[in-house]
Amino acid sequence: MNWFKKIFSRWNKTIEEPDYEEEGDWEDTSSEDKLDLGNREIREEYVRNCLERIADASKELENLTFEYNTVTAYLKDMEEIEALPEEEAEELKACAKKLEFLQSSRDDYMYRKRRMSDERFHQMERMIDEVEEGCEKLRKAEDYQDLIKKDLSRLEGEKHAYLYRKSELMGAIADTKGMAVICITALGLCILLLLFLQFFLEMNTEAGYLVTAGVAAIVLTIVYVKHAEARRELKRVELGINKIILLKNKVKIRYVNNTNLLDYLYLKYDVSSAEELEKLWQNYHEEKEEREKYRRAELELDFNQQELIKILKRYQVSDPAIWLHQTEAILEHKEMVEIRHNLIIRRQSLRRRMDYNKEVVAGGSQKEIKELVNRYPQYAREILETVEKYEKSI
Repeated sequence: MNWFKKIFSRWNKTIEEPDYEEEGDWEDTSSEDKLDLGNREIREEYVRNCLERIADASKELENLTFEYNTVTAYLKDMEEIEALPEEEAEELKACAKKLEFLQSSRDDYMYRKRRMSDERFHQMERMIDEVEEGCEKLRKAEDYQDLIKKDLSRLEGEKHAYLYRKSELMGAIADTKGMAVICITALGLCILLLLFLQFFLEMNTEAGYLVTAGVAAIVLTIVYVKHAEARRELKRVELGINKIILLKNKVKIRYVNNTNLLDYLYLKYDVSSAEELEKLWQNYHEEKEEREKYRRAELELDFNQQELIKILKRYQVSDPAIWLHQTEAILEHKEMVEIRHNLIIRRQSLRRRMDYNKEVVAGGSQKEIKELVNRYPQYAREILETVEKYEKSI
C-alpha cells in the first residue's frame, strides 16, 4: 500500500511527544488506559491496531475523495454557467425560461393532491441514481450505529467487571499475605510456649511439636496455594483489561466514522432517518408514474430539454442533464447561490471527514507507532517487522 510507504518512510525523524488525555467520549481514538507495552503480545497487538486504523482511514479517504471530486465538479459547472458572456447567457436563459414554462403547463395538467412537493420531487429526481443505494447505506449505518453502541456498552461493562475482579484479587493477595504473617507469628508463639513447658515445667511436648508443625504446614500450604492462584488470575485479568482497551479503541474509530457517515447522508438527502428517505422514495415513484402519463405526450418539452443539454454541452458543462431540473437556478441568481451554498456545505463536510481520517486517525496512529519506537528503542526492530508483515498481508 502506497499509504504505508508514505507514512513509514522517515522513521529516523524527530518525533514529538504525543499529548494523551483521558476522554469519556466514544469519539476519542487514543488509549484511555495505560497499556502494558512491555508485554510482547500486547505490544504487537497495539501496533497492529494502529496499522488497521491507518488502513481503514486510507480506504475511507478513497471513498471521500471520489465524492469530494463529484461535488467539486458540480460547483465548477455553476461557475462556468455564471461566467458566460451576456449574449450566451441570454440564449441559455431563454431556453431555460421556455423549458420552465412547459414544465409549469405540464404541472397544471397534473393538478391534484400531491404526494410530495415539487422541491422534494426534483430533489429526489436529481438523486435518482443514488437514492436506493442511499436508503441501503442509511439503513445499514443506523443498524451498525446501534450495534456499535451496544458493543461499546458491553465492553465498558466487561471492563468494569474486570476492574472489580482485579480489586477483589488485590484484596485476596493482601489477605493471604496477612494470613501468612499471622500463621508464622502463631507458630512462633506456640513453639515458645512448648519450649517453656518442656524446660521449665519439664513436660513431654514432643506431640505438641508435631501437632504444631503439622497444623502450620497445612495452613501455610493452603495460604500459599490461594496466594498463587490469586496471582495467576490477576495476571489473566490484567491481560483481559488490556485487550478490552485495544478493542474499545478500534470500536471507537468505527463509531466516529459511522457517525460522520450518518451526518453526511442525512445532510445529503435532507432527511432525519432511513425510514423517512424510504418513504420519500416510495412517494417519488408514485408521483413520477402519474407525471409520466402526461410527459409522454409533450414532445415539445422533450425537444426543449435536449436543446438545453446541447447548449450546456457547448459550454463544457460536465453534467448538463442535472440542469434540466434546475432551470430556476439558471434564471434566478438567488436560487443558484442557494444550491452552491448546499454544495459547499456538503464539500466542507467531506473535507472535515477527509481531514479527520488523514490527520487524526492515520496521523495519530502513525505518531503512536513512532512514539512507541522512541519510548522502547530495544523493540524497534520487532515493531518494524510487525509493520512490514502487516504491509505484506494486505
